[in-house]
Amino acid sequence: MVLRSMIGAHVKRKEDPHLITGKGIYVGDLTLPGMRYVALVRSPFAHANIGSIDTSAALQRPGVVAVITGKDLIGQCEPMPVAGDDDVAKLRTHYPLSIDRVRHVGEAVAAVIATSPEAAEDALDDVLIDWETLPAVADLAQAVSNDAPVIFDDMTSNIEHIWERMKGDVDGAFARAWRVLKQRMVSQKLSGVSMEGRAVLATPDPASGGLTVWSSTQIPHGLRTELAKSLHLPENSIRVIAPDVGGGFGVKGAMYPEEVLICALAHRFQAPFRWVETRLEHMQATTHGRSQFADVEAAIDSAGKVLGLRMYVVGDLGAYPPIAIIPELTGLMASGTYDIPAVDFKATCVYTNTLAVAAYRGAGRPEAAYYLERLMELIAAEVGIDSTEVRRRNFIRPDQFPYKTPTGSLYDSGEYEKNLTKALEVSNYAGLRAEQARRRAENSNMLIGIGIASYVEICGFGPYESAVVRVEPSGTVTVYTGTSPHGQGGQTTMAQIVADHIGVDFDKIVVKHSDTATMPMGVGTFGSRGLAVGGSAVMNASVEVRDKARQIAAHMLEAAAEDVEFANGQYQVKGAPDRGLSLAQIAKRAYTDDLPNNISTGLEATNFFRPPETVFPFGTHVAVVEIDRETGITQLRRYFSVDDCGPRISPMIVEGQIHGGLAQGIGQALLEEVIYDSEGQLLTGSLMDYAIPRADTFPQFVLSKTETPTPHNPLGAKGIGEAATIGSTPAVVNAVMDALQPFGVKHIDMPLTPQKIWRAMTNGKA
Repeated sequence: MVLRSMIGAHVKRKEDPHLITGKGIYVGDLTLPGMRYVALVRSPFAHANIGSIDTSAALQRPGVVAVITGKDLIGQCEPMPVAGDDDVAKLRTHYPLSIDRVRHVGEAVAAVIATSPEAAEDALDDVLIDWETLPAVADLAQAVSNDAPVIFDDMTSNIEHIWERMKGDVDGAFARAWRVLKQRMVSQKLSGVSMEGRAVLATPDPASGGLTVWSSTQIPHGLRTELAKSLHLPENSIRVIAPDVGGGFGVKGAMYPEEVLICALAHRFQAPFRWVETRLEHMQATTHGRSQFADVEAAIDSAGKVLGLRMYVVGDLGAYPPIAIIPELTGLMASGTYDIPAVDFKATCVYTNTLAVAAYRGAGRPEAAYYLERLMELIAAEVGIDSTEVRRRNFIRPDQFPYKTPTGSLYDSGEYEKNLTKALEVSNYAGLRAEQARRRAENSNMLIGIGIASYVEICGFGPYESAVVRVEPSGTVTVYTGTSPHGQGGQTTMAQIVADHIGVDFDKIVVKHSDTATMPMGVGTFGSRGLAVGGSAVMNASVEVRDKARQIAAHMLEAAAEDVEFANGQYQVKGAPDRGLSLAQIAKRAYTDDLPNNISTGLEATNFFRPPETVFPFGTHVAVVEIDRETGITQLRRYFSVDDCGPRISPMIVEGQIHGGLAQGIGQALLEEVIYDSEGQLLTGSLMDYAIPRADTFPQFVLSKTETPTPHNPLGAKGIGEAATIGSTPAVVNAVMDALQPFGVKHIDMPLTPQKIWRAMTNGKA
């Protein structure tokens, strides 16, 4: 039997048939007998003390069973885990239903329980709360000022911590510089806007005395661990299942108050409970992303070489951040693809009376790439050369890898100039510049701009990931992965790996995930780690299965194990392909007693892969925009993406990830922004106010690649899920700024709305 190589092949996704035929199962689709529905009373204020809560009118509503407040949960669950030292964090947290005080609009303070979701929703306005409003601070710059209202009582300011890294003679670099360039840049606050909002259903498990929980989460095992801690239950009495999950992008990568609440209610009342987020709640209560500003200074010589870099970032944490390291990830990538000898980076992490800021596609790395790639354009304008040449003069060279950056990252491998050259060829960069020159000479009403961005990102985080590869007696194969894919195509990619490594037909492989009762202990899917870490565990387990299959084949062929090889999809005696066995033949024997004593029964393997280091994919993007001189309306005309994620196991999956990443990165550049007013009121609380890109926002993307393997995993693969988001935002902004160059405009903060662009052209603001 000869099998087609599956690694690197374009194959149809295993995930798609049940989704496109309407057979997907989401938490919101699930119902159980006797189920109760929960709606949440949320704070209308950004900062307020909670007085009395009158639930009497709500309880008179038909269908309302009970109204629960935070005080009812005391003793049943712990306060929510938040970032920081455990002892200190306890002073800066809240219960799943907040007690005494709220610190952002949308914070839940009471739960209405009813026999239908409509009855629960109708009763919300009947819960009357006596509020005492307090001064709020929602603006990030104001939050670090000396006269800002302080959000937490145990603090004298809103600064949670400061993270600093310095290497090289920074002051000396600036003292001897030909020019010093300075620019403040803003990476605005964003919402994840996953197609499916968050949802959770919990029901008692009579057998264990615990709970079975369905949640739209990216981290089933992590959620189980945190729920057990919070609810004082044994970890093995909680089962967490993530069914079909309609997008995550990082915002479903932590435990939320609603998950603890629903589980606490199910355990308290010994009945099933469900909560499904509305879109309004998503904007108010599902963590936001980005929300930084940076003061960037570069010391350069007359050729455009960066001698020294100062980057001072102020990062928004919101009120109750589940993690506080996003600005630190910006710091780890602060020098990007460039060999900068002296760097001074400081991140000041600040609380505000807004929703928590946490992981969102790229998490800290898009911010770093944005600051640096905008800086390269400013340097090019100052020196008077093309920005591609500035990048070439500053790139880390291939012979410098592995490369330790000034802020502490260890880059594994990279060929940045080769990748840039490929992007210029694919995009016909010279031709684009010629067209731009013609347009400007003609004083065309349609301005054309060309933007470049060369990025590198960190991904493939540990500490481990797991896999079980089991060959059934029939020769079919079941793969169990500790990752929790939710749109990434993990089932397809992992099946391709297994098919090639053990000799089974792709269609005979089933990949299972996202159920803590049946999967090996796993970390989850986030940070572009699914293939680099989870796929490596699958590959290692496959190799173990293949080695055992060779031993069984040797017994069956009456040959020495060292004389049996896996070739052409079968297990054969070396040099004698006619003496070969299929995996199905071997599997049938593996589950009998006709085996030598030194070979155990069965044909499966478990592997836990621990990556020795993180990995660093990179790429170059070229964006071409047209801007109407009269209106400021920007149209993305062409887009070229040349990404290097190492070997591409499943090219179609990679392309899909790039398309999605481009959509979100371009959305940040042109459209998206979460806005709070000075009192902490959310002004972009729905999709009527928060603009997201549509299909007609984009041209057909042109994708290409270079391929630089990593030495840090057996696949040589790097991540791709966040890469396009990281490269696309600065590429598009650089294109718009390039179009506006004749007007003397140097920088505009995102999103680049027509109003901002028109005003910049009219006023010539730099």
